[in-house]
Amino acid sequence: MFGDLLSSVRLNDLADIAILSFLFYRLLLLIKGTRAFQMAWGLLILIPMYMLSKYLELYTLSWILDRFSVYLVLAIIILFQDDIRRALARVGNPFFPHLNRQVESQVVEDLLKAVFAMANNNVGSLIVLEQEGSLADFVEVGVRIDALVSHELLQSIFQPTSPIHDGAVVIQKDRIAAAGCFLPLTTNQEVSKALGTRHRAALGLTDETDSVVLVVSEEEGRVSLVQGGKIRVMPDVSTLRQTLMKIYSIQQPRRLFRLRRVS
Repeated sequence: MFGDLLSSVRLNDLADIAILSFLFYRLLLLIKGTRAFQMAWGLLILIPMYMLSKYLELYTLSWILDRFSVYLVLAIIILFQDDIRRALARVGNPFFPHLNRQVESQVVEDLLKAVFAMANNNVGSLIVLEQEGSLADFVEVGVRIDALVSHELLQSIFQPTSPIHDGAVVIQKDRIAAAGCFLPLTTNQEVSKALGTRHRAALGLTDETDSVVLVVSEEEGRVSLVQGGKIRVMPDVSTLRQTLMKIYSIQQPRRLFRLRRVS
């Protein structure tokens, strides 16, 4: 019997299962750590509930779930619209790798200009770079900007006279998604008490997500990169450039600006 079952399985069936499994896995990665992930689990609970209502002949519950299923697709589109848009953008990335690398190289250069210019002037800042894990929940509580990354805009956001200079800027791909965002502070008791709120917020976020955070210390004028709950001081532009290029997997271009720190 088992042999007959195996013989009836076609290569097309195996390919079908493999593709669906891969798509489901990628979907979980996209929404992991977001509010959408919790909503997805809530929707998945409805499936066994619906089957159980049919089996036990719970007509009222079955009728309600039947009516709900009619609007389920529309509800998913409304609830997960940001995640769907982000997923479609990532699907298109492999088809235009050269264009993406050019854009990311320019983002890196603008980040370098911004953070070291602010460090020279002892202007504190907190810049978050989204990676695979979505930061949509943090963007929602901030001030929406949706603008291309530029060092002029970043510096103006973190000026002490700016009403949103205290929060964090969240960068998604090549765009500044939002500013004035609030991040979770680290709960690690071993963190030095000498660290300020910006560094604690960077540690707290990178403990929970795979994001990369750039911190400029207002008191010391020092640039740090925080990733995976660890802080690394960036002594100069070259070190930070190489680190960011490695994170974005970008080849070092032949001509890049050289910004020297004013002592």
